[in-house]
Amino acid sequence: MDISCAFATSLQTPEHIAIADSLGYRRAWAYDSPALYPDVWAMLYAAAERTERIALGPGVLVPSLRHPMTNAAAIAGLCAIAPGRVVVAVGSGFTGRHALGQRPMKWRDVRRYVEVLRALLAGEVAEWEGAPIKMLHGPGFAAARPIDVPILIGANGPLGTEVAKAVGDGIFAAAVPNERAEGWQALLMYGTVLEDGEDGSSPRVVDAAGHALAVRFHAMYERQGADGVRRYPGGEAWVRSVEAAPADQRHLAVHEGHMVTLNEHDREAVADAATIIRKLTLTGSRAEIRDRVAAYAEQGVTEIAYQPAGSDIPRELEAFMSAVGS
Repeated sequence: MDISCAFATSLQTPEHIAIADSLGYRRAWAYDSPALYPDVWAMLYAAAERTERIALGPGVLVPSLRHPMTNAAAIAGLCAIAPGRVVVAVGSGFTGRHALGQRPMKWRDVRRYVEVLRALLAGEVAEWEGAPIKMLHGPGFAAARPIDVPILIGANGPLGTEVAKAVGDGIFAAAVPNERAEGWQALLMYGTVLEDGEDGSSPRVVDAAGHALAVRFHAMYERQGADGVRRYPGGEAWVRSVEAAPADQRHLAVHEGHMVTLNEHDREAVADAATIIRKLTLTGSRAEIRDRVAAYAEQGVTEIAYQPAGSDIPRELEAFMSAVGS
């Protein structure tokens, strides 16, 4: 089992990745959601300059946000700065699109994008928007082609899994293992390691893991509507708060602070919902977390991508690695 980390990309992410490098994390993934976070490539480039060993990559890129040449050039540049350390994950879009008021992309379009991206990195001529395109970067402008980087597909469902099998090197799943995955499966998880005697709904735990509870509400609301959220403790209060926002701006209300902190609507629910943080997140004692990671391995997960959050991310990185690093 590889122990990696993931970050809701911030201006402090390069330094946090440097800490993760010193702690022995295998890879560092950074989220790509321009409505919420700084440019993922800028932060990964800065992290590359601060690190020597840890692998680096966006997780996950959303194809509709950039022309394939833009991502190909970014990958090639990062490969030149951090050779042998670049990984990429591509998906159909969750917050990267929902926060812009859009639904996830169609999987056939994701597949086509990855095919073109691979062709460009191989140094081939590809077609996009009816025109042939090719990376024309000379020495000193990008890594030499062909460039071979692992590309995972962010998928939990059957359609995304088929795309992963067709054009990916593995799967980047979120919150629950993808039972259809074969081979490399990175599982994105969030939560916090409890101190001895610490309550699972204490202010520190809510600070470090409350975002993971909130994202469950965000996802359920986008995929199942209000009734999907109401079945959770605190869900009724959350729905009432969100739906007070104008309908055409509700996606802004839902996703503010996503994967970083509790927004004003999340805080309406946390008093009741905090009691289920341990159930819905990777939160527990060191022994409990170690046992859960071992169980994920038995389910076919080959990599845990742990996302620390809250006001003390270095503490979260250190505590998680101390729990599972052996």
